[in-house]
Amino acid sequence: MATKNKYLDKTLSQLKAIAVTHFHKYIRNRDRGKPCISCGRHTTLQAGHYYSAGQHPSVRFNPDNVHGQCLSCNYYKHGNLINYSHYLLDRIGQKRFQNLKLKIDLSKRSRFKWDKFYLIEIIEKYKELNKKPPSYGQE
Repeated sequence: MATKNKYLDKTLSQLKAIAVTHFHKYIRNRDRGKPCISCGRHTTLQAGHYYSAGQHPSVRFNPDNVHGQCLSCNYYKHGNLINYSHYLLDRIGQKRFQNLKLKIDLSKRSRFKWDKFYLIEIIEKYKELNKKPPSYGQE
């Protein structure tokens, strides 16, 4: 609990930024050595969201929703989502893809609100995972 106390004086925006930093680092480590999920190029990867983090905050920190993506696809092609969708099924399988879609459908029925303790959990979880060697299996 002592480590969590250091975050209590942070604002939601500050906590979200810290969480994003640790989560994106986890995604880049997890997908290191893999090609861009959209175009297949081997290059420096960013953390690219299938469902937009801004429009779908409930899956912003869901590892099935975020994969290594090159700058061109992620930024200039706005996610290159048609190609992303084809390769996403290969990476996570039909069941996990359906679960991701279900989370999106459920989130449309209620308003998502950020919570300090949820963000602190995300920070601590991905800080810890970033200390371990990347696992390339199922999360």
